[in-house]
Amino acid sequence: MSRVFFRVIQLRLRELRKERGITQIRMAMDLNINQNTLSRYETGQREAGYAMLIAIADYFNVSVDYLLERTDDPTFKKKQ
Repeated sequence: MSRVFFRVIQLRLRELRKERGITQIRMAMDLNINQNTLSRYETGQREAGYAMLIAIADYFNVSVDYLLERTDDPTFKKKQ
């Protein structure tokens, strides 16, 4: 995947976390990952897999498309 792709994810991830006043340590604990791993997602040193992208989207109650900047609408609409 391209560096631009990971840059998009890291910017949105950091933005969402900071907007909600969540520390890296708190979020890492909630997602059951190491804080260093989360830090590397945010700096682009590590790639988040599909399962982690879904977990992060669920954590913030946004769509994966929002994380990937395919939309600017963070609203997540579950199928009925």
